[in-house]
Amino acid sequence: MFSREYDVIVVGAGHAGSEAAAVSANMGASTLLVTMNLETIGQMSCNPAMGGIAKGQIVREIDALGGLSGIVSDKSAIQFKMLNLSKGPAMWSPRTQNDRMLFSEEWRMQLEAIPLLDFYQEMVVGLIVEGGKVVGVKSSLGIEIRAKAVVLTNGTFLNGLIHIGDKNFGGGRAGERASTGITGQLVDLGFESGRMKTGTPPRVDGRSLDYSRMIPQPGDVNTSKFSYSNLTTNLTNQRDCHMTYTSPEVHDLLREGFDRSPMFNGRIQSIGPRYCPSIEDKIDRFADKDRHQIFVEPEGWQTCEVYVNGFSTSLPEDVQFKALKSVAGFENVKFFRPGYAIEYDYFPPTQLKHTLETKLVDNLYFAGQINGTTGYEEAASQGMMAGINAVRKIREEEAFILQRDEAYIGVLVDDLITKGTEEPYRMFTSRAEYRTLLRQDNADLRLTPRAVDLGIVTDEALKRVERKQNESEKMVQFLRDTSYDFNEMNPLLESKGSKKVTQNDKLFKVFSRPQITLDDIKTISQVKEYLEKNDLNDDILEQVEVHVKYAGYIDKEKNNADKLHRLENVKIPANYDFKSIKSLSYEAREKLTKVQPVTVSQASRISGVSPSDISVLLVHMGR
Repeated sequence: MFSREYDVIVVGAGHAGSEAAAVSANMGASTLLVTMNLETIGQMSCNPAMGGIAKGQIVREIDALGGLSGIVSDKSAIQFKMLNLSKGPAMWSPRTQNDRMLFSEEWRMQLEAIPLLDFYQEMVVGLIVEGGKVVGVKSSLGIEIRAKAVVLTNGTFLNGLIHIGDKNFGGGRAGERASTGITGQLVDLGFESGRMKTGTPPRVDGRSLDYSRMIPQPGDVNTSKFSYSNLTTNLTNQRDCHMTYTSPEVHDLLREGFDRSPMFNGRIQSIGPRYCPSIEDKIDRFADKDRHQIFVEPEGWQTCEVYVNGFSTSLPEDVQFKALKSVAGFENVKFFRPGYAIEYDYFPPTQLKHTLETKLVDNLYFAGQINGTTGYEEAASQGMMAGINAVRKIREEEAFILQRDEAYIGVLVDDLITKGTEEPYRMFTSRAEYRTLLRQDNADLRLTPRAVDLGIVTDEALKRVERKQNESEKMVQFLRDTSYDFNEMNPLLESKGSKKVTQNDKLFKVFSRPQITLDDIKTISQVKEYLEKNDLNDDILEQVEVHVKYAGYIDKEKNNADKLHRLENVKIPANYDFKSIKSLSYEAREKLTKVQPVTVSQASRISGVSPSDISVLLVHMGR
């Protein structure tokens, strides 16, 4: 049946698997995507949304590298918002509300359009490993399929166990069976495994809700999009979300079921996501709060199904229903399906290289929740990096690794590989020490040239990036070189509550004032004339504004990043004997031996390794 050997086999067709399969095939590698259900490719298992704080930056980085998450999100969006606009541009984060069914359909259509990508529906129950190298997979029907590399993206399906109150049953997602066999084999091969938990809220019938008792949450008036390409367009029509609140009465009703909650009666032993707790966990941990926000999110353009964001729970279904009926606007609620928690196997990611290849088995890659992460965006970015590196490894090409100052994806992978995680990992802007460099507006400038070198994106994309770079630099220089007439400028400054000027000066200087926006500066005659002569799109103008207002911060971070690279260039030999360096602290010897960092910079980021330990290491290495 499968007489040929594939270059890459990707196991699992969620967000990680879809990106891994797409990039592998688009790089020219023969690729097979194996999934338990071809009807759920790219399924949004939890909330019907993409992006958000730091996650939106990741989606744009995926798009800049030639991935498909941004395009799929744009084509299935029903609402767009740019979050954190009241803060600096390093914090701006795009987010879409999506049509769940359209999102999955669009993913499948995108994947089916890739010539070198094949599909097969079956459960993979084991790997074929020969001489310390993976050479294929085994299916539940006993079929063996050979490949030069394998990417595992099993999501929550590895020995998945679903909990609703005092009931539990095997499953990787509601209505779908769990995947078995792989964990046991990996443990036999020497891998360390663990268990994690995540959860999801009830889905309800929107026709049964009273939206007049809720607060509308519309999208942006001036919408943007994720993809830098011209394959998608900005939304012109949007659907509102809504917001409501729990109450002390709701909390009391939920507490009535705590003795039947698997979270509190010991049935669930694993750790759930810290920043996306269940409603019962919020009530227990924040007992002083008498209400919590509930976001009411439509599941699509046409469907009446609604996602109750903020009400994730594994309480018994009767308790869920009774409590939710006491939330404003939910008095007559009808359930489509109750919320539930799910426990699943993961493998601590310190067992991986920065390429996401495992240290124990050659040509085997892990991506997504198998590495202890949570979130579609985190999974998709790992899938893309694993797919790229699987192809480059079998071609004997140099590994593709993004540094912490190059991309949020680089921060994510480095955090996982260097620090590991004992709870579901979620990306935040605060995790990135160079976040002023890693903005959502410049992901194409940062990454598209590298994607061209990889052969993923076209020269046309590079030309678009080069124009954006050149035109924004030209306009910044124009603002540095051009003086304004202070008689024309003062009325504007006065209207904005900014100090008036007494003489002519450069436009750059006054534009850098926090009170003066791009729209303000456009009214000045010289700028107006410049814009009339030059056809500049919003992306270019955004670059100009960010550069003018944050030039000092950007330069400072670039200098700090340069210092980081000096340590990145100090390589540590493979299998280095850290235990022999007695002047290192005991904890440092233990952690360095376990992680086996490849550079001194990576060693410095390991929890428990102090600056003095790094000094000792440098001396011992003769640096």
